[in-house]
Amino acid sequence: MKILALDSSGLVASAALAEDDNLIAEYTIQYKKTHSQTLLPMLEAIRDMVELDLSTVDAIAVAAGPGSFTGLRIGSATAKGLAFALQKPIVPVPTLDGLAYQMYGTDALVCPIMDARRSQVYTGIYEFTYGDKGYDMRVIKEACAAAFDEIAEALNRLGRKVIFTGDGIPVFRERMAEVMRVPYSAAPAHRNRQSAAAIAVLGGLYYAQGRAVSGEAYVPEYLRLSQAERERREENERRAKEQNALGAQNVTFRRMTPEDVPYISRLEEEAFSMPWSADSFLEMIGKEDARYYVAERDGRLLGGCGVLMIAGEGNITNVVIAPEARNQGIGTAMLAHLMEEGRREGLSAYTLEVRVSNAPAIHVYEKLGFVSEGIRPGFYEKPAEDAVIFWKR
Repeated sequence: MKILALDSSGLVASAALAEDDNLIAEYTIQYKKTHSQTLLPMLEAIRDMVELDLSTVDAIAVAAGPGSFTGLRIGSATAKGLAFALQKPIVPVPTLDGLAYQMYGTDALVCPIMDARRSQVYTGIYEFTYGDKGYDMRVIKEACAAAFDEIAEALNRLGRKVIFTGDGIPVFRERMAEVMRVPYSAAPAHRNRQSAAAIAVLGGLYYAQGRAVSGEAYVPEYLRLSQAERERREENERRAKEQNALGAQNVTFRRMTPEDVPYISRLEEEAFSMPWSADSFLEMIGKEDARYYVAERDGRLLGGCGVLMIAGEGNITNVVIAPEARNQGIGTAMLAHLMEEGRREGLSAYTLEVRVSNAPAIHVYEKLGFVSEGIRPGFYEKPAEDAVIFWKR
């Protein structure tokens, strides 16, 4: 298996080629030039030096984030361009996985910390366990953006020695000495930055596990929004609140009851080619991990929506509005109510799918701060159509 790998998630720009258990080439540089200037020349140098026929590559592995927004987009665009040109799949490798994997075989916990600015780090916690086929890397804490003190407290609770790695080490070195209560050390210079070699090796493992995607489907994982996107979301939310105050006057929201279901299911039948049945709604409103709401004015139902709660995240399954109540801000207000109630129950993120052609719904979701993070090809039927995957984190 031949894997071409890229990592441009931080200051380091790195490219590598691995075949089976052999690292054929790696080109890494950490200097001032932007990745847009360095990444393609590095790939070209590898190709020329090892006389690589790009058509023989099985997959392109790429550091999928978190990391620098600009760096990730450059790496993503490069990987997608190669995938389209060569008709090869992409293997997304979380950046933190690549950093942690360089500590292969250690008996300490591994904690990558990447400087995320605003006193935060991109981080996670890993360990290596020994089995029949060598060491396996296990994720103890999933990738997240957090204050350094939060991850330090999680490590202290685990009570084991720790190896830190990543560009957050010099930024938080003094704070480490203040808050860490377990033995810890920092990875040496040759193992504390991103490496396309690690991405290549993990890419081969993940490819064998079936974790490759098409160039069209691949999107990087940012973990949080860029500053521009955060400002846009805040402005959209402000405008949405103003519009809701005007358009959703005298509208109230409450939990959906069995008596509401026949009308809500009829709205679904009128609005969608693949509607939920009344039985489906009745089943969902009876679940402990689901919350369904209706909007009403003067005792008349105007619409309904629902969310399924999974591990602190909400999957919004249904949104439907009566024809006479559309374009009045009622759907926006209803979803805002659903998410506010979800926050009170511990939900920190929401996701949903919508037809790519459903411009009015997409407009509502974007006003509420949802961001498109990918496409689900062929998700819908009658007619067949792709779905846009939206997240609000």
